[in-house]
Amino acid sequence: MASTIDDSNLPKTHKACVYDKPGSCSIAIRHVETPEPGPGEVLVRLTHSGVCHSDYGIMMNTWAHLPAPTEEGQVGGHEGVGFVAKLGDGSERAGVKVGDRVGIKWVSAACLACPPCLEGMDGVCFNQKISGYFTPGTFQQYAIGPANYVTPVPDSLPGDLAAPMLCAGVTTYAALKKSGANSGHWVVIAGAGGGLGTVAVSLGAKAMGYRVIGIDTLSKKDVILDSGAEHFIDVMAYDDDGIANRVRELTGHGAKAVIVCTQSNEAYGQALGMLGFGGIVVCVGMPEGDPKPIARSYPAAMVAKQSSIVGSAVGNRREAAEVLDFATRGLVKFPVKTVGMDELQSVFEGMAKGEIRGRVVLDLSK
Repeated sequence: MASTIDDSNLPKTHKACVYDKPGSCSIAIRHVETPEPGPGEVLVRLTHSGVCHSDYGIMMNTWAHLPAPTEEGQVGGHEGVGFVAKLGDGSERAGVKVGDRVGIKWVSAACLACPPCLEGMDGVCFNQKISGYFTPGTFQQYAIGPANYVTPVPDSLPGDLAAPMLCAGVTTYAALKKSGANSGHWVVIAGAGGGLGTVAVSLGAKAMGYRVIGIDTLSKKDVILDSGAEHFIDVMAYDDDGIANRVRELTGHGAKAVIVCTQSNEAYGQALGMLGFGGIVVCVGMPEGDPKPIARSYPAAMVAKQSSIVGSAVGNRREAAEVLDFATRGLVKFPVKTVGMDELQSVFEGMAKGEIRGRVVLDLSK
């Protein structure tokens, strides 16, 4: 699947999906100038980009922790796969060449020198750039990336499967690793039917050997079970105590871990009650609007069961390579719908209604 690119024929402009009215669900398709890669950068001709709920939050300006509102005209997206089309000065020292297949992740650039980076925590780099917020993202046909931070993507992995691995894959894989679970342990995925959740279910069940329980609405039962969950719980059929009791019925003593992949504050409030002794809640989904503490996180109850709550940002470069390897070996299976660029707004509208099942990927040739 390698590509041969004649950079002398690169277009002056290319097609992009931009946030034309940040704060509202509005996408405009425009032709934008194709950029020149600077020193240490590469220009990537993108073929696919995944669509993430994080993109929706950035477009809608609903993430209170971001330092400033999203700028009008910003190109969103952070799960881009394509081929190196042009090298900036000195970028060959990073080992990349024209025609290499690479990916651009949520963290589009990390300094690799600050204390978090030196400990393998790229996701909390003090100097990081976020694709689709700080820098133009991957909802376009060409994008710039640092030569030393773009992710090598196996040629044999289809683009519509490779793209979600660059955020949903590496994010949930890093979270599962932080869960403390071992093969055979029970792990609950809250929000299991969405774009993060189905990937987490598949990685947990197929690649890591966990016994997975998926929680979501009844309309997503089939995709959760198809992704590898052993059991499904309808979140609408129980109150908070009822969900916890159902998890204990299925597991005996409660789950080893609960991975919260939804932005729902209610899901976070339910999570601690599902844990067994020594269990861990892993925070992944980012609630929108005014920040709220995790409900029912009573110190006495947490001490009695030695429960823990940990946060998990996106994974590092090594974890990105590992999860792409899992996908290449067929150990990741989840529903993917591929659409053209002009369908992005309808995808976001579906997200707002909770209708998206699995992952949606843009085919950037359309």
